[in-house]
Amino acid sequence: MGVYIAVLTFSREIMSTEPLRKPLPSVDYTPPSRPRTGTLPSKIIRPRFVPDEFFGHQPTPSADLPDPAPLVENLTRCVIEVLAGARDLEQIARWVTDDVYRHLLKRTVLSARARSAKGQPITRPSFTMGSIRLCEPRDGAVEAVVIVRGRARTRAVAVRLEGLDKRWRATAINVL
Repeated sequence: MGVYIAVLTFSREIMSTEPLRKPLPSVDYTPPSRPRTGTLPSKIIRPRFVPDEFFGHQPTPSADLPDPAPLVENLTRCVIEVLAGARDLEQIARWVTDDVYRHLLKRTVLSARARSAKGQPITRPSFTMGSIRLCEPRDGAVEAVVIVRGRARTRAVAVRLEGLDKRWRATAINVL
């Protein structure tokens, strides 16, 4: 009999229609007629971060940087191999900016999907490096075009290097 009473008591608590919590009192909120200038409306909205001159990427003049031609040639070779699937993209991450890395990652994924759809295995591409044309549009920046000749086609690889943090980094790479 005692067990039956406990079950009835428990079921009455569940079936109760009384609210479990008391409702919150209503608050009459009227927004300010004119927003204050110079202050932020809440803690969530913050001013946009402006990198400090000591913590952001530091531009480096061309005189303080090594010859860019070997880097352009090696970076071009690596990019062609990355797109062919023969080299890991992480191997060139140090020499490219985040935007270039994301662009190459997208191109690598698309190339891998195309290869798998066609059933082609990953093979190391055979190609020869053609002429390299360099120009310096401003101090600390170099733009280059490298001609790459493969078995079936000839491509041009456009590279923009900028001197950041006392070394060259690729800020744009396009395989045409």
